[in-house]
Amino acid sequence: MTVKNGLYTIQIEMTDGGHGRASGVIVLHDGKIAGGDSYFFYTGSYRGDHGKWRGELITTEHTKSAGVLPLFGGREVTCGFTGVYSADTADVNGTALVGKTSVTFHARLQLRSEF
Repeated sequence: MTVKNGLYTIQIEMTDGGHGRASGVIVLHDGKIAGGDSYFFYTGSYRGDHGKWRGELITTEHTKSAGVLPLFGGREVTCGFTGVYSADTADVNGTALVGKTSVTFHARLQLRSEF
């Protein structure tokens, strides 16, 4: 089994005392990632097999956030991640370099529409 191509919802939360969270949508298609939330769009790539996957993701701000704490403090960052997946869900743990600080995060993806 490989990671299914499709549209997923994503819930991201900082770990290790980090602040910030986001929820949005993400498309996984043949090793490419595209998606976004209210303030950022995401692009990247992944590979996976036998229930495990890894990849990288770049978050880029498209709208300034006013009055909320955005993911990664509003900075554009590149993240590396590893995780596991099943038929309709995927979990990842990753690290982003935000300025000079490494920030860890956890994300859960839920398949909403396969294609």
